[in-house]
Amino acid sequence: MTDSPTYRAWQQLSNKPLGSRLFSVAAMIRVPYFASVLPHVVHMAPGSAEVLVPKWFYIYNHLRTVHAIAACNAAEVAMGMAMEATVPGTHRWIPKGMTVQYLAKATTSLRARAEFSPPDFDAITEGAELVVPVSITDRVGTEVVHADITTWVTPNSR
Repeated sequence: MTDSPTYRAWQQLSNKPLGSRLFSVAAMIRVPYFASVLPHVVHMAPGSAEVLVPKWFYIYNHLRTVHAIAACNAAEVAMGMAMEATVPGTHRWIPKGMTVQYLAKATTSLRARAEFSPPDFDAITEGAELVVPVSITDRVGTEVVHADITTWVTPNSR
């Protein structure tokens, strides 16, 4: 299995002092839209990823809770990092849809965790949907948002 350039960068940086922070900054440069939530990638492995999102002014809504799109951005960062660590170089992926449940008020910093069982990529010859569940919890561990992100996975030749 050939690792993605993103996952190789994670493997090179994550164990170094401030390496996960440097990786996270590089991810924001590559995908500028994610910078709105200041994600800090703290875990990335095949089938899983974890991202921290600080509580700060630009993610608030009028109720002083984390706004819905910020929570969706956190979910998408976690899903994207998990997919980058999982999908072999023989395949590619793209988000296709997202179903989101807002379960409780999000008033603190957030932790987004994506976790799934990787499929048999050799069996994906035409394309397949892969749903990545993401749990977003507050500082005390209460799940405040749950997202199921559907991705479309195809062989590179398609």
